[in-house]
Amino acid sequence: MTEARKNRIETVLAHRQPDFTVVLENVFDVHNVSAIMRTCDAIGIQEIFVINDREPPPGRWGFRSSGGAYKWITAHQFTDVQSCMSVVRSRYQQVFTTHLSSDVVSLYEMNLTGSIALVFGNEQKGVSETLRGMADGNFIIPQMGMIRSLNISVACAIALYEGYRQKAAAGHYDMPKLPPTQIDQLRSDWYAYSAE
Repeated sequence: MTEARKNRIETVLAHRQPDFTVVLENVFDVHNVSAIMRTCDAIGIQEIFVINDREPPPGRWGFRSSGGAYKWITAHQFTDVQSCMSVVRSRYQQVFTTHLSSDVVSLYEMNLTGSIALVFGNEQKGVSETLRGMADGNFIIPQMGMIRSLNISVACAIALYEGYRQKAAAGHYDMPKLPPTQIDQLRSDWYAYSAE
């Protein structure tokens, strides 16, 4: 492996954000999930949570749409909401869903500098009532057009980059935040991927 590759790995590890994640509920299109993984990698999210309680989970993610991000992102897969949210709640302080409701707030009014999990549902039915009941609030991405929803990978990218903007302004990317043991494990895994 080249020194440039090693340096790239160290830079990426130094910018990973252990207090920001995405939960995807019954997003069946593997290309959408893979595109979301690609965005997560781009802004420094290390782990995501994928719930599939209606269909079997995919055996593999879309290679082309992920741009290889599936190798660098840890995807935790669950077959029920309760198990997933138990883990998410143990790691993240606040959970917000994307859902039109009376208590909805604009993405741009949210403080995303804390320990946050953002939940996205499938494009037909959205986030389930069960999962909405476990959240701390709901948000929307403001839109001025006739169509009231965005493709999930686009919506996720917009929300994640707003989180990136806020966290970068707050200095979250100025020093490593992952525990040293996790950095060591990821470094070992990534060196192995790079040698493939």
